[in-house]
Amino acid sequence: MPESSAAAGSGRTIPGTPAPVTPFPALGSSVPGSVGTSLQILRSLESGPRGLVEAHAEERLARFGENVLPAWRPVPWPRRFVRSLRDPFTSVLLCLGLVSAVVSAWGTACVILALVAVSCLLRSTEEHRADRSTAALRELVATTATVVRRTSADAPSREREVPVADLVPGDVIRLGPGDLVPADVRVLRAGGLTVHQSALTGESAPVAKHPLDAPDPALAGAGPFAQPQLCFQGSSVTSGSGTAVITATGGATRFAAAHDGRARQRGASAFDRSVQGISWTLIRFMLLTPPLVLMANAALRGRGLETLPFAVAVAVGLTPEMLPVIVTTALARGAARLARTSGVIVKRLPALHDLGAVDVLCLDKTGTLTEDRPVVEAAVDGSDLPDPGVLRWAALSALWTLQLAELPAPDALDEAVLDAAEHPEDSAYEGVAALPFDPVRRVATAVLRRPGRLGVHTLVTKGAVEAVLERCALDGDERERLLALAARKAESGLRLLAVARADRPARHGGYTPADERGLTFVGLVALRDVPAPSAADALDVLARRGVTVKVLTGDHPGTAARVCEDLGLRTDAAGGYGEVVTAELVDTLSDAELARVADRATVFARCTPEHKARIVSALRAAGHTTGFLGDGVNDLPALHAADVGICPRNAVDVAREAADVVLAEKDLTAIDRAVLAGRHSSGNIATYLRITLSSNLGNVIAMLTAGLMLPFLPMLPAQVLVQNLCFDAAQLAFAFDRPGASALRRPAVLRSRDFLRFITGFGLLNAAADLATFGVLALALHNAAGTDGEAAFHAGWFTENLLTQALVMVLLRTGRSAAERRAGGPLRAAAGGLAVVGVLLPLTPLGPLLGMSALPLLYYLLLGSVLGLYAVGLTAARRRYERRR
Repeated sequence: MPESSAAAGSGRTIPGTPAPVTPFPALGSSVPGSVGTSLQILRSLESGPRGLVEAHAEERLARFGENVLPAWRPVPWPRRFVRSLRDPFTSVLLCLGLVSAVVSAWGTACVILALVAVSCLLRSTEEHRADRSTAALRELVATTATVVRRTSADAPSREREVPVADLVPGDVIRLGPGDLVPADVRVLRAGGLTVHQSALTGESAPVAKHPLDAPDPALAGAGPFAQPQLCFQGSSVTSGSGTAVITATGGATRFAAAHDGRARQRGASAFDRSVQGISWTLIRFMLLTPPLVLMANAALRGRGLETLPFAVAVAVGLTPEMLPVIVTTALARGAARLARTSGVIVKRLPALHDLGAVDVLCLDKTGTLTEDRPVVEAAVDGSDLPDPGVLRWAALSALWTLQLAELPAPDALDEAVLDAAEHPEDSAYEGVAALPFDPVRRVATAVLRRPGRLGVHTLVTKGAVEAVLERCALDGDERERLLALAARKAESGLRLLAVARADRPARHGGYTPADERGLTFVGLVALRDVPAPSAADALDVLARRGVTVKVLTGDHPGTAARVCEDLGLRTDAAGGYGEVVTAELVDTLSDAELARVADRATVFARCTPEHKARIVSALRAAGHTTGFLGDGVNDLPALHAADVGICPRNAVDVAREAADVVLAEKDLTAIDRAVLAGRHSSGNIATYLRITLSSNLGNVIAMLTAGLMLPFLPMLPAQVLVQNLCFDAAQLAFAFDRPGASALRRPAVLRSRDFLRFITGFGLLNAAADLATFGVLALALHNAAGTDGEAAFHAGWFTENLLTQALVMVLLRTGRSAAERRAGGPLRAAAGGLAVVGVLLPLTPLGPLLGMSALPLLYYLLLGSVLGLYAVGLTAARRRYERRR
């Protein structure tokens, strides 16, 4: 039996000015067409059963616009390029480049501005490409609809097909099996009409729809999706037919409510939070460094503004200027690899890092954990004993109802019954008549005749348990006993069909629902959802990777718990299967209480869109990095609330536009591949940050110390620039590195405190190696004096800096086994090239032009000793760091 998830909304009605649309307002809100009789609704829309006059329809089309979803305008490529400058590090680099230009450090300025341009170019190009790929997936909600209109007020009405975009409020339309509901409508007439509205509510069973003029007290406060007289854009007709009047079109429909700008606003993602935390810590250092250098040199050495270029060079030396390029390149390569190998489209590049950092994945069960098709679990009699005859009677009813009522296809439950039965079409029974399923009766009946039993017809009725039992000749106690039996089975996660039959004297006249009385109860057919074949293995893999899966569904708690039990997914902290959090409990919890409950619980049932979004937000508030997989309009608030929104390619149009990642199919295995790609890229970014920042910090500490100890600048601005260029070129290899296996076993989170501890410890170790080099230089150059001594000192420190940075690149790749560290790759090649440049550049003709001269052999021998001790210290410190992690 279907359950419904209710969420109310608002929209535009006629006459009057369009009202603003609020996506998913609180329960009980007024919905266009929900209040009043059908006649009153038609009058308020200035329409009638014969439809609109063509001239009036054209006038309304001009007034209210086309019935199309409000598309998000594609962001032009130049605007994307400018928007990339909002990245914190990119902005700081831009400022440093401009300052360098002001102090006439043209080389530094050109290099920095080139890095900024390359970073923005890579990011804007990749995101533009992803947007084009997503646009190619966009599908229309519907193309044409059958509308009733008149050429003039006195002309007869005629049915004709018109483009969906031309529909207007007040149009009267026809709905039939397989049709997509093209707008929000009020049902005027219906015959066995059921609609599938999972794209809006997440419920997996079709919902009955029929006219309702008198208010039903049982539906008070139930929300618009539970109202039988209302259908919404995005729904599809599964059976029956109907006539309806359109009450809202275009941006006023509930399907389009998610396009409201406020709904698309989301807080900072995991990537934004982590990078900004690291960025602002370093930005403070960078902004503080130039004034300190100027004041120290002025106080101790009497130098003035002539040291400003050196101060700017020191600040640039602390800056990981390749970060925007490395981040963008690593993420772009990961996104391109996913698109090429798995058909996964990453629309927002930072979302790939967020995938790697996800430690909680929220999803609906339908179509992800299950195949969205039920199967027969058992067929039992009234004593709960197995009885194959119950299934046989149910299959005969389904078969002949399908054939005699001329239904286009059986619904999911009938299909499951027919699949489970053994060749019901071979039965000796023949169909005489059929009463198809009706949403008011909630049963379907087939009238059968068996050769050899002349003068007798057998009525076989199946449907909702309550409805079938009402038609059976049972006393009150027996009816209550059977209802209790059905309730117990429903609580265990099963869907139920009750079956009853009766023999009637054969007659030539037609059969009516009045004949469905005095039946004999036959039994119950229990059905369950089929777990997806790959779901159990995928859940196990995600668990080993440190990703906790939480199920947010609109279905019955028992149904959700049963699916989780079949898949081995624990539904409570103790490891049992009994604790499922319902939406009713969520409504009673404060945000802080919900955060604690959401952290422990696994399954949330009967969830509305607001519940899903609130649960995801509570998990984020508790410190988790959340991903949400959804494909319907009902999932939009949660898609926006999550750090990374994920949807399959066949999701509704607005869900694809809201998501950050689009999967080729709704499959947990595809998510696992995307998570691995995210961790791969994030691991490379984290390795780059650790190595670069620790090395840069050590160099800056040594440079500041040397600047105060020496009577000359320890390194000329041009030398700092060339050194940074060499290191920057080598650092690009980080984007192409293969992270260690351990980096893929857990969520990749960039925590500023961890980085600060890492770079402080290893930075001080690097500074110690630099300061030891001062002693080596003093010993090797004790006979040098004047300009020659300065040039030799600059050359010696230049060589040592590049050699130590090459060592750091190789030895600080944490999280690897010895074999992984020895393996070749782009990073080792880049480090080797950096070492060669450090040794040979001062010896080339370019050396004197940069203010460097050749060094004596003694220096290289002593430097080798320093580097050997430095390598031993790095290895020991790295092992200690890995043990503490």
